[in-house]
This record gives sequence, C-alpha cells and structure tokens, in this order.
Amino acid sequence: MTVAESEPRFRLKLIPLLVTAALGFGVPIAAAYGALSFSKFFHTASPDGPLLPWLYVQHAFQFLIALIAIAILKYFFVPADYGLHRPRGKTYIWPAILWGAFFGVLMTVVDYAPQLLAHTKPDLGFPLTPGNIEGWTFFEGVYVGPTEEIPFRALLVTYLAATMPGKLHLGRFNMNWAGIIVALIFALLHADSFDTHHWPAALGQQFYAFALGVLYAYWLEKSKSVVAPIVGHNVSDGVEYLILFVWLAAF
Repeated sequence: MTVAESEPRFRLKLIPLLVTAALGFGVPIAAAYGALSFSKFFHTASPDGPLLPWLYVQHAFQFLIALIAIAILKYFFVPADYGLHRPRGKTYIWPAILWGAFFGVLMTVVDYAPQLLAHTKPDLGFPLTPGNIEGWTFFEGVYVGPTEEIPFRALLVTYLAATMPGKLHLGRFNMNWAGIIVALIFALLHADSFDTHHWPAALGQQFYAFALGVLYAYWLEKSKSVVAPIVGHNVSDGVEYLILFVWLAAF
C-alpha cells in the first residue's frame, strides 16, 4: 500500500468548514470588539485615534482569544497538536527567512506599483518620525507574526486538518487541504484593500496573501510547530516596511 493510499480520502465536511469559517472571521471581529470595550473602560487606543496603537491592542486580543479557543478545543473537542512549541525535526526557519524576504520585496512591488512607475514617494498615512519607524518596525517585524499565525495557522489549520483530513498531492509536493482552505480565508480577510487600493494592487494582495497562507500552513505541517510560520510572517512584513522607510528617507 502506498502512502497516498494509506491516507484518509479528502471529503468536504460542512460542520468543520463552518466552524473554521466562523473562527477565521469571528476571532478578528471579536478581538476588535474586545479592544474597543477595553478602550472605553481603560482609555486605551481606539479605532478613532492613530492606527498603530489600535492595531497593537486589537492584535493582543486576537492572540488571547486564539489561545483560549485552542485550550477549549484541545481539552474538550479536538485533542491535536496545535504547534505551540519549538519545531520537532526540520525547523524550516531558513526557508521561512528566505521566502519571507522574497515576498517582502514582492509585496512592496504589488502594493506600490503606481508610485514605483511614477517615481513618486508612497504615502504611508503617518509621518516618518523615529517613534513611528520604531513602532511600525516592531509591529511588522516581531509582533504581527505570533498574533496572526497562532489564530490562523495554529488554531484554524490544526483544527480543520484534524476534523477534515486529506492531502493535496502535486508531484513531490503534498500538504493538508486544511492549510489551503485557511489560506483562502486568510486572503479574503484582506479584501478590504479593494476599498483603499486600485483594483490591480488589491487583487495582487489577494494572490500573495493566499500564497503566503499556503506557505505558512506548509511549514506548520512539516515542522509540527508554529515557529517557522511566525518567522516567515515577520520577515515578509518587516522587509516591506524597511524597504518603504529606506525609500522615503532617500526620496
């Protein structure tokens, strides 16, 4: 019997798909409402103020809600390995760094193609002060990885892979269909860019968000850890912002 024959046949299952979609769209929304309620009681950052402080608070709630969801699922419903530990075996850290850097450059080209073609500087929506540079660099290069990869890869991919198993095989490449489905949800959560960007750039963002989501899920599956997805996410976002800061400083 071959490996492919010994694997469970992939079948779409309505309940796991609905739970995954509800968590995928619900966790960020619940985090936003939690951060908003927190701001009313403790006068922390709100969506009516500067964007960066609000993102820090909203992502913190997203991180905490995901950890709570993982604990509930793990101990009561789906006792799987959610990858909240160091890699076991091959780490995939170097592929995460290299692919992250590549996508950081690609994201910059896609997001700011009109400015690159017109030889004009990009508008980041905030002044290039030392505080903003430090705050955004830390957010994109350190903070965003765990606060997005634990909700989307550790929580969603692990849950869906356990409840709706089955793998995609393309030559020597194989991975759980769960990672591809969650990558699609991850990309759709970036669809608000159609409201703020020209449609070619917004469409390009959908493609690279999906591709990155697949890569992150692949590293999670193969390393049995969320570390490589976190590293890749931090590198890709961090490289884009470093490029933008150098671009603006040199303009």
